[in-house]
Amino acid sequence: MKHKLRIFFWAAVAIGIVVNYFAGAHAGGRSDVVPSEVGAADYADTIPIDSLPYAERLRLRLDSLCTGEFFIQTQLGLMVYDLDAGRVLYALGEKQLLRPASTLKLLTAITALDRLGSNYQYRTELYFSGDCGMNALYGDIYIKGTMDPTLEKADIERLVESITALQTDTIHGNIVADRSFMDSPPLGRGWCWDDDNPALTPLVYQRKDNITEVLRQCMTEHDIVVTGNNTTGTTPEDAVLLAERHTPLTAVLMTMLKESDNLYAESVLYNLGGSTRLPATADAAIAHERALIRRTGLNPDDYELADGSGLSPYNYLSAECEVFLLRYAYHDARIFPSLYRALPKAGTDGTLKWRMQNTLAEDNVRAKTGTLTGVSTLAGYCFSPEGHMLAFAILNQGVIGRRRAHAFQDAVCVALCK
Repeated sequence: MKHKLRIFFWAAVAIGIVVNYFAGAHAGGRSDVVPSEVGAADYADTIPIDSLPYAERLRLRLDSLCTGEFFIQTQLGLMVYDLDAGRVLYALGEKQLLRPASTLKLLTAITALDRLGSNYQYRTELYFSGDCGMNALYGDIYIKGTMDPTLEKADIERLVESITALQTDTIHGNIVADRSFMDSPPLGRGWCWDDDNPALTPLVYQRKDNITEVLRQCMTEHDIVVTGNNTTGTTPEDAVLLAERHTPLTAVLMTMLKESDNLYAESVLYNLGGSTRLPATADAAIAHERALIRRTGLNPDDYELADGSGLSPYNYLSAECEVFLLRYAYHDARIFPSLYRALPKAGTDGTLKWRMQNTLAEDNVRAKTGTLTGVSTLAGYCFSPEGHMLAFAILNQGVIGRRRAHAFQDAVCVALCK
């Protein structure tokens, strides 16, 4: 009997040692071992996350951010790519087709820089066709444009000064708006008629199609009488160029991306379309965008494109597509400098001026925002702590109220910089 009790006692001791060993290991007794699939909530029980390699700690932080009730109710497309190492750092729902909102402007800008070049110039020209007399012109004045959205009254006045330089005080003819540059649809495809939409016209002044009225007003202010009417037509081939105004594409892109201006984006789209044929059409421009998507290595048939600004609900891209576009731009010296300068800088300017202030992302993240009803997006570039340039795209959809989406996107950006 004593022999049996002795055997039972030592068996119990042995079992206790084994149990205590595994319990100690689970409680952190083997802190040098980190499970390869450790959850974001578990790293405090192993080793401090900051001591992990960047890619691993980024994965843990993003895994933690991408959980919770917010993502039960909404859709997410997220991708992060290390442009210098040439590898994906994180991807979740990256192939989902989602509405890009104004991050579509990245596709418009990149394609324009690729196709037109950073030296491309918008043109607004003033012509005369007819005969000259003593202090008078007998014929029509033509104003011809390429949808320059930056025109101000001072620019129109400088065009009019070319007439006063001829010592002319009377024009016996009409003021003719030449709209032959583009097809001038009333709205972009899928735009809501009751929105505050910009005028899609090659002669736009303060977002309206009223250039002949402004031109006549400026002539009146310079004591020039015009006897004819305001009308539309095509500039004759033998018309004489009186004056012209040029605006660089890069200046238009600066406002288009920093301030997310839809009119500026549509003007870039139509100038892109005009590089193929005139009158310029949105479809011609979108054909160039689809060709660019193919050059990134993706199939353009997988996506839907409707306009240049992202205002249309018919646009569908993926986080992967946007990152591939950003990657394409980064590796092309003709594109990247102009694109990068024009992107809003976190905590500093543009649509990111009030976001990510006093964080590691401030002055680091440069990205395009996007907002539509139920949609909030952000895509762009930042530097990792290792000094690598990263490209990222975050597409949130099904969002009621943008505050939570902005908070999530900002937290992702901070994690990229940490």
